[in-house]
Amino acid sequence: MNRKTFIFTLIFCLAVTGISFAAGLKKTVAVFEFENDSGFTTWAKMGEDFSDQLTDSLMQSGGFIVLSRKDLDVVMAEQDLAASNRFAKAKAAQTGKIVPAQILVKGKITDFEENTSGSGQGLSIKGISIGTKSSAVSIGVIVQLIDSTTGEVLASKRIDGEAKSGGLSLGYSGAWDFGSSNFKKTPVGKAVQMAIDRAVAYIAKELSSVAWSAKVITVKDGTIFINAGSNAGVNSGDTFTLYSEGEALIDPDTGMNLGSDRKKLGMIVISSVQEKFSKATTSGFNIDQVSVGDVVLK
Repeated sequence: MNRKTFIFTLIFCLAVTGISFAAGLKKTVAVFEFENDSGFTTWAKMGEDFSDQLTDSLMQSGGFIVLSRKDLDVVMAEQDLAASNRFAKAKAAQTGKIVPAQILVKGKITDFEENTSGSGQGLSIKGISIGTKSSAVSIGVIVQLIDSTTGEVLASKRIDGEAKSGGLSLGYSGAWDFGSSNFKKTPVGKAVQMAIDRAVAYIAKELSSVAWSAKVITVKDGTIFINAGSNAGVNSGDTFTLYSEGEALIDPDTGMNLGSDRKKLGMIVISSVQEKFSKATTSGFNIDQVSVGDVVLK
């Protein structure tokens, strides 16, 4: 199956199953760098490149708010520098203000194989070789979805990508630059992209059954402010259920956060929306019951 056929099939399947990338509430996910456990060392940054491309594809899908944990050390270093009083406070990054993710995306590349045969590369132009050799490439990736609150693995699956070329074939003799157009034309690039496409579809399908959530950031003048806005797909008139978070329940044996004893307060109605926050009013209960940190669920 070529990539155009695969994408058409993917879009059709998503339409049938009701999964929509372009509309609806967007869950916040954080993509961590994938491990390279394939034994293939020629591509030194395989795990890093794969996670970068997965991050980009999730963003381009329009169905998620995507955070990258790749540069987390850089962000934290900037916050530490800001805390040293060497920056004006009004413009400095504030310590502890890293946006939390609802779901963590982690995994590892377990297999990578490239089998070639034929009469050699022939003509080479700007790193692209044209010859008569055939090539078959396969990549296997384990993708895991983890609840950021409890640490529970919600879903795990092996994702495969494969591509073949025969007759007049294209090979790439340049650096392993995953983002380059030359690389994407090769069987290796096509196999990796297939795995990326399938991973995005898998993540969307699994997260469709996970409840969307946000939190109350403040209550002022009879209005509830929540930490989700138009960037998360929230619209004026939307209704959500508000819960008091309650005490965190920690397993005494494992130390794992098992959740909390939530208490339903009632419904809230979104009255206005900004990019990163929204305002809401209560429906059928007293606003005095609402506290910072209360959970908004859909």
